[in-house]
Amino acid sequence: MIPIKPSEITPKHVYLSRRDFIKAAGVLAGSMALAACGVSTPAPTGSAPADSTVPAADGRKDELGDPVNSYADITNYNNYYEFTTDKEGVAQLAAQFPTTPWDVEVYGLVNKPQKFGVEDLVSRFQPEERIYRLRCVEAWSMVIPWVGFPLSKLLNAVEPTSAARYVRFETIFKPDELPGQKDIWYPWPYQEGLRLDEAMNDLTLLATGLYGGELPAQSGGGIRLVVPWKYGFKSIKAIIKIELTDKQPATMWSSIAPNEYGFYANVNPAVDHPRWSQASERRIGEISRRNTLPFNGYADQVAHLYDGMDLSINY
Repeated sequence: MIPIKPSEITPKHVYLSRRDFIKAAGVLAGSMALAACGVSTPAPTGSAPADSTVPAADGRKDELGDPVNSYADITNYNNYYEFTTDKEGVAQLAAQFPTTPWDVEVYGLVNKPQKFGVEDLVSRFQPEERIYRLRCVEAWSMVIPWVGFPLSKLLNAVEPTSAARYVRFETIFKPDELPGQKDIWYPWPYQEGLRLDEAMNDLTLLATGLYGGELPAQSGGGIRLVVPWKYGFKSIKAIIKIELTDKQPATMWSSIAPNEYGFYANVNPAVDHPRWSQASERRIGEISRRNTLPFNGYADQVAHLYDGMDLSINY
């Protein structure tokens, strides 16, 4: 398969109006890189771990035996539209973005709504290292050693009511500090969503760190979602709101182009993107391509969540 050219992923801003953009999104959004995925290869320039050293992989591997990507790979392959659509510019722009202190409000259909400081969450839920694969809809992938805790622990603490069916996530909105949010063509702030049973699965992580250190701003600090069996755009960064609701929430990319970026976003090699195959992927740091695994290799843990669904329709 011919690699996807960068020019096919991120178009220049030539939209005539927001209304025309939304109407044309079904055609144009396939050309856009998703805000949770991207490619670039400069030397590390963003936030490093607290001791300012760049950590080594130290033999870390995922459960399939694949080594983790380097810290340089992970912190510089960042497509983060809140900062810029320039994939090689995110880390530099994010270097001064403050990620502490950071608060997350959890509310909606819960018995105990509350605002939490990330430092309190870290103390309360004792984050652990989870080595997960990240698969981008653009057909590249990484292996990342996150530090975090299951989202289910936080949700259990606020006690969802019996009416709760979905979880909606919202990112911070500060255009003065996040220059990309001044772009009127995107429906800011970034929003994402999961079904409650997806959110309660033990694999679903709230990440507060990376490579044993803090979570760099360009990687989603102060806190981000990691859902390893879904395409990367589901992993919303810089979360400030988590709402429990009884209605399927609108999400940024499925709102703009529902024919290309569905609500579920499960990694499914049998369902192509309209403009390229999803049957294979390029692992960052490798030359050859590899076959993409259903649910990104996590089918044993999550396939049951979709029993009876047609995943060629509910993509």
